[in-house]
Amino acid sequence: MSSATTAVQPISLTEGAIEQLNAIKDSQNIPNDHGLRIGVKGGGCSGFSYVLGFDAKSDQDDEFEVGGLRIFMEKAHAIYLLGMEIDWVDGLNNRGFSFNNPNATSTCGCGTSFSA
Repeated sequence: MSSATTAVQPISLTEGAIEQLNAIKDSQNIPNDHGLRIGVKGGGCSGFSYVLGFDAKSDQDDEFEVGGLRIFMEKAHAIYLLGMEIDWVDGLNNRGFSFNNPNATSTCGCGTSFSA
């Protein structure tokens, strides 16, 4: 299998998200060979939930870089995530990662579940 990095970035990360992800990576001593896994899984109140966490690369993954972070995404998940923006929200009523997904036909109130 090829381990080439994809030139096209299917998702984007805001500056706030990059800063928060780097802080998490540093504070949890994530190994250098791990990257940020972005994906979907079945479940949640709207049908799919987002997957976001540091992980080792698998044979099913495409790899790309955003803001200096290695990103791993299973090839099959790209149809659900293409064009998505991940942001970090740090407000009084909401704190956490926010997913702005143009492929979602509906989302739940918590913002971590969607249907496509």
